[in-house]
Amino acid sequence: MGEPVIEIRGLTKVYRMGEVEVRAVDGIDLTVERGDFVAIMGPSGSGKSTLMNIVGCLDRPSTGTYRLDGVDVSRLDRDERAEIRNSRIGFVFQSFNLLARTRATENVELPLIYSELGLSAAERARRARAALVRVGLAGREDHYPSQLSGGQQQRVAIARALVTDPAILLADEPTGNLDSRTSEEIIGIFQELNEAGKTVVLITHEPDIAAHARRVIYLRDGRVWRDERIVQTRAQPGRALAEPDLAIAFPFTIAPPADVVVKVEDEVEVLQEVAR
Repeated sequence: MGEPVIEIRGLTKVYRMGEVEVRAVDGIDLTVERGDFVAIMGPSGSGKSTLMNIVGCLDRPSTGTYRLDGVDVSRLDRDERAEIRNSRIGFVFQSFNLLARTRATENVELPLIYSELGLSAAERARRARAALVRVGLAGREDHYPSQLSGGQQQRVAIARALVTDPAILLADEPTGNLDSRTSEEIIGIFQELNEAGKTVVLITHEPDIAAHARRVIYLRDGRVWRDERIVQTRAQPGRALAEPDLAIAFPFTIAPPADVVVKVEDEVEVLQEVAR
């Protein structure tokens, strides 16, 4: 794997609401090696969104340190964090966040326009088109978002995340707005990018999506509850996601049918009469 791309030590994030103190992140230690594929899971309130905001340089921790690609970003100011976000982190969001009146190529160019690379318009367009080809959108470079399916729009978003050659891809519920067949295609792209050397950090609440990573970190009450290497599920583009394990997807005790309940109650009444 090589040197760590993410090093987190003693990380906390505390919010105060009046006299109430909420520890959204409570002393997390975490290392992600370059070239890894990590899924971060947890229920609502577990701290995964807060951790994602810190890893994505959208927020700063209350205490602790966070080093991204060798740079201590935990105490950078807003402008410095914005520069790091644009140059070293590629974001992919659940809702795509594409500009509706802008072609695919122009959407992908946006991070280059705001970067400090000083690229010419021709070079920005060349890199954007190359990124779109990489995610399987050759021939659709000049389409508007309204002319693309949900899966194709997410591919544009992935290309936009790739175009600056970031240190990590940070994907927040990237399949949340997609059906299972399209989700399989999108998660397959992340696996291909990871195999090509990209570090991928995926935030998800879906076990069948997390199963496509190489490592799963499960948060609970702001802490790391489990951190395990897993046997990676290979994506099969063109097919819907496999049926999930029932015990995981539907972990509930099923109540008996109403007529069975009535019958049992009747039998209890009969037994009580006999006992008298």
